[in-house]
Amino acid sequence: MLTVDSHPALDLCALEVTLPRPLGQLTSSPALLAGLAADAAAPMTSSDTVRLEVRNLLRHGGFKPTGRNKPASEYLIKAEANGYLGPINVVVDLCNVVSLHSGLPISVVDLDRVEGPLRVGIAEPGASYVFNASGQTIDIAGLLCLHDAQGPCANAVKDSQRTKTDEGTTRCLYLLWGTTALEGRAAEAASWAEVLLRAQGDGVAIRDAL
Repeated sequence: MLTVDSHPALDLCALEVTLPRPLGQLTSSPALLAGLAADAAAPMTSSDTVRLEVRNLLRHGGFKPTGRNKPASEYLIKAEANGYLGPINVVVDLCNVVSLHSGLPISVVDLDRVEGPLRVGIAEPGASYVFNASGQTIDIAGLLCLHDAQGPCANAVKDSQRTKTDEGTTRCLYLLWGTTALEGRAAEAASWAEVLLRAQGDGVAIRDAL
């Protein structure tokens, strides 16, 4: 269901997840919510080295991952430090917990809101999309992105509003944006994500999407 363009540094992991009920009917466990704290027990820990190598990954196509365009994982670390990283829903909470502690940016999209074949590759010059409900846009030219039939829809900085999860979501795709400079880290984070997902209750189905 997903193809990946050749890239010298990308070490992508992708998980397709089917929920037992619509997302709005699910609740994050206390253990999962506890993971939104930087000092929570976790099998992984971010570092300056991870931050640097993730930025290097995103620079390959000419994108500048700084300022407002910094990787989403860096935003989470800052949000937690400032006390405004809170629960959203099971799917996003899990994404945020794993990203916070692994230091890897993670995208999550609703598979029923994408169209046609999915591909990961560098966004073309002039590419942009709306990333929030307020209609703000991000220039994504040169950035690794997930593409569907309509164009780019997710990346390691900000996912598009068009394909975000909502209360009715029953199927989603996680993309863990790893780099070969951190060999095995994306796979380790994906394995941890699977453990956390299964701990949220019976009926969650998970498969490798690559």
